[in-house]
Amino acid sequence: MSIQKNISLKDFNTFGIEAAAQNFCIVKSKEDILRIIERQFIHYRKHLFIGGGSNILLCGNVEGLIIKNEIEGVEIIEESEEFVFVKALSGTNWHQFVLFCVENNFGGVENLSLIPGTIGAAPMQNIGAYGVELKDVFVELEAIDIKTAETKIFTKDDCKFAYRESVFKKEAKGKYFIYSVTFKLSKKPVANISYGDIQKILESKNITEPSVKNVSDAIIEIRESKLPDPKQLGNAGSFFKNPEIDAELAVKLKADFIEMPSYALPNGKVKIPAAWLIEQCGWKGKQSGNTGNHTKQALVIVNYGNATGDEIWQHALAVQQSVKDKFAITLEPEVNIIN
Repeated sequence: MSIQKNISLKDFNTFGIEAAAQNFCIVKSKEDILRIIERQFIHYRKHLFIGGGSNILLCGNVEGLIIKNEIEGVEIIEESEEFVFVKALSGTNWHQFVLFCVENNFGGVENLSLIPGTIGAAPMQNIGAYGVELKDVFVELEAIDIKTAETKIFTKDDCKFAYRESVFKKEAKGKYFIYSVTFKLSKKPVANISYGDIQKILESKNITEPSVKNVSDAIIEIRESKLPDPKQLGNAGSFFKNPEIDAELAVKLKADFIEMPSYALPNGKVKIPAAWLIEQCGWKGKQSGNTGNHTKQALVIVNYGNATGDEIWQHALAVQQSVKDKFAITLEPEVNIIN
């Protein structure tokens, strides 16, 4: 492991933003992380851990130390007749982990197929899609305190999971390096096909009793049809979270926008699809300089080739303001903005 100076981060973020890291290193083992802590590199300068770079927007050059996580590995640690416990190291590609589970017919993460990023980022975001969230299969994670180098185990309760939220985006932000995550998966899986798009694809293929692989394949097909490949068109997936609003505001908006989709939540709030709000404000397919909202999915902001991070951020702020002006809803970015 060596620390390099003034390294381009263009190949390390899915937006394809050209930005430089003042200091940069790649870690491939727990020993590498401990060495960085012991040598005090983290303590006296800013630091940022990155995995797949799929959920960050670099708004300029990055001071301090960028630590690229390439600590990979997947291991079955315990199993019974019904369940299997699988530990994955944090630098492991998320989709490759899902494919490992699918190939072994371990159920629980198939609805999260083709989500970009790494294992370590998954609990930070409490990633979710098509009726499933990471917390549904989460057991615990192992993290390293970057001040003391001590290892700490976080349970599900410790992580304080919420919609695209966890303790690692709030009070524990920047304080720990997530080393591994343990999952509880089913050896007798029951397919979750509650979303209509999944059902349509399965019906078109005459699949009435879908396997884990059938569900995974259907979701991959859906995602590939709606979302741009970051290798072809820079993006970080959904830029904003789906807002959760007060029921009173939802009733008022429904009166003015009868066709507005809405979903009542157990906490009394109402979830509104951010993509619908953005599309109603005329942003879908709209290009502004080197950036814009994707033609097939308004929630995805893309880099058409030469956009700076700040250019993309200014575009996102304009989208955010227009939604607030029209619906009195403030969209919150799902992407982490790095200034």
